[in-house]
Amino acid sequence: MVRNCLKMILSLIKKELFVSAFFDAAAWGGTIGGLWFVWYDDFEKEPFHTFNDNHEWQQMDKVGHMVTSWNFARGCGDLFECSGLNYKTSSIIGAAYSIAYTSTFELLDGYSKDWGFSWGDVGFNSLGSLTYWSQEFLWNHQYVKMKFSAHNSGLADYRPNVLGSDFLSRTFKDYNGQTYWMSFNPLTWFNSSSKIPSWINLSVGYSIEDQLYGDGSVYVTQTGNTQLNFIPYRQYYFSLDVDFEEIPVQKPWLKFLFRSLNVFKVPFPALEFSEQGIKFRPFYF
Repeated sequence: MVRNCLKMILSLIKKELFVSAFFDAAAWGGTIGGLWFVWYDDFEKEPFHTFNDNHEWQQMDKVGHMVTSWNFARGCGDLFECSGLNYKTSSIIGAAYSIAYTSTFELLDGYSKDWGFSWGDVGFNSLGSLTYWSQEFLWNHQYVKMKFSAHNSGLADYRPNVLGSDFLSRTFKDYNGQTYWMSFNPLTWFNSSSKIPSWINLSVGYSIEDQLYGDGSVYVTQTGNTQLNFIPYRQYYFSLDVDFEEIPVQKPWLKFLFRSLNVFKVPFPALEFSEQGIKFRPFYF
């Protein structure tokens, strides 16, 4: 009887669904296992403990957790929807996978001596995943998309061991060069016949500047006879953006390409708001 039940269950599982589940499980196990041997294994261990880093980097890392988990959740949800599940079920799986996947990294951090399990990270991971789920479950559409951009701030030269020593490490470690965006087009939300193309978006961004220490302390250095003082502050941006997914194309490979490009904010002129005043950036990325 057990064998017959198993046969019945397997007959209900589509091949595409099995492939999607296997792909997600393999990606999860592969990345966690790889990071353990490449990254975590090199650091001194301690018994599991928590670590409050909510005050560090003016929460840029927390916003990064939110944007990353939103993209993880959406990618997983899209994969299961393509496998034949309805969008509501797919959105639940995508959000749950993202929360569980990103929480695994926090569990590994909990055994590292130099840091620990961060409830703040878990909270923002969950916020990003739930932002994806709420939009997808309710409307089957992501009205607000989360994006990323980065440039060379020049500050990594002062602390390359912390902020990165090459292009790739600077991109992911130097928060001064990163900006996280929310991209949307409210003009078309309630007016499908709007003359404004749906692929033209407004975008608001968040970043920081002149922060070389996580705790936000002032960094002082001497260059020749000149003393440089770096006093960190927050930056807020307002800009335009392109929603590649709203550009009407028919070819599957173009749809996939545009979906992939939509992770990144398109360079445009931007207004910067900070304690330094209002600045116009003619080309900001």
